[in-house]
Amino acid sequence: ALLDLSGVHQVKGMWMGSITLPCTYMPSEGFTEQTLSWSVERDSSISTIFRRDDSGDHILLSKFRDRISVSKHSPGNVSLLIENLEMPDSGHYTCRVIWRSTNNSWITREVTTTVKVVKVAATKPIIKAGELGLTVPAGASTSLTCEASGSPPISYHWFRSTLEGKTLFLSSGAKLAWDRLQPSDSGTYFCEAANR
Repeated sequence: ALLDLSGVHQVKGMWMGSITLPCTYMPSEGFTEQTLSWSVERDSSISTIFRRDDSGDHILLSKFRDRISVSKHSPGNVSLLIENLEMPDSGHYTCRVIWRSTNNSWITREVTTTVKVVKVAATKPIIKAGELGLTVPAGASTSLTCEASGSPPISYHWFRSTLEGKTLFLSSGAKLAWDRLQPSDSGTYFCEAANR
């Protein structure tokens, strides 16, 4: 019975996102998975980051604690999930499985995947212009909404121009609302959108 691991050569992950490094095999009669380990090679040093054996699952590098896991419930699937990707997570990851056969011989297989963590291109917010010269009757309710595209998170601030040419900060948030408009609410309002 030939046990083979299958994986992929390269996986690209987004910074702060999550990725799965595939590592699977067909469980075979007469062979028991003894140990599974995942190691990473970066800057020509190799460290084991995950190990599963009779005593359970162990995460061996503290910088991966709470960020990596391997499914326990699907036999033959020992793929590694990495969450909250950081830029230094780029490197060569090796999945290594050792099986014991019924006649007590051992079989070892490994598969290596290159991980490249990339940053998404940051874009400044672009505001979609609202209609100009809105006329609303006194006593009515209305609202102005600010919409911008760009890299999240985007924060919004509303201002009002005063007669003296100053700007008055009104509120944070994409929407500026009035329950009952007064004639004194007439004026020029503008929105500012910002991201990192």
